[in-house]
Parts: sequence; C-alpha cells; structure tokens
Amino acid sequence: MKYVNADTVFPESLLKEIQRHIPGGLVYIPKPKEAHQKWGESSGSRMVLKQRNDQIRQLFAAGMSIDELIEQFCLSIDSIKKIVYSKK
Repeated sequence: MKYVNADTVFPESLLKEIQRHIPGGLVYIPKPKEAHQKWGESSGSRMVLKQRNDQIRQLFAAGMSIDELIEQFCLSIDSIKKIVYSKK
C-alpha cells in the first residue's frame, strides 16, 4: 500500500474536517466492500489451485491411490485427503 499526502487528494474543506478529528495522524481508508477480492483472484492463484484440485479428484475417481497422488503432486497425505474427500 502506498501512502498519499492528504493535501494532494482531499478538497480543503474535507481535509480540515479530518484534521479536526485526527490532527497529524495516519488514517487507513478501506476499499468499498464491492471492490474486495478473495485471496488469489487477481493473481490467478485461486484458479490454478482449483484446476489442480479438480485434477486430483478426477484421478482419484479414476482409481489412482492416495499414495500415488502424494507422489505426483508433492502434497501431504492430509492435503490429498482433504481434496479427495471434500464435497466440491
């Protein structure tokens, strides 16, 4: 996150009102709720993990053992079990 000087962003009347409440302090202004994204949505990581997990489920359904999935995907036994036994 990049800090921006309030003098350059806010109109003078708004800046004076903010200074009345927080003189010389730092204020965090959050994004509106509709602008929030879940983890990995902007980078594409969420989609990559979904595709990997779908592939693991398909291979398991086709008969591949949990041990073989552990070897192929380099994941722990607990991670593989969570993926294959989830209701997604």
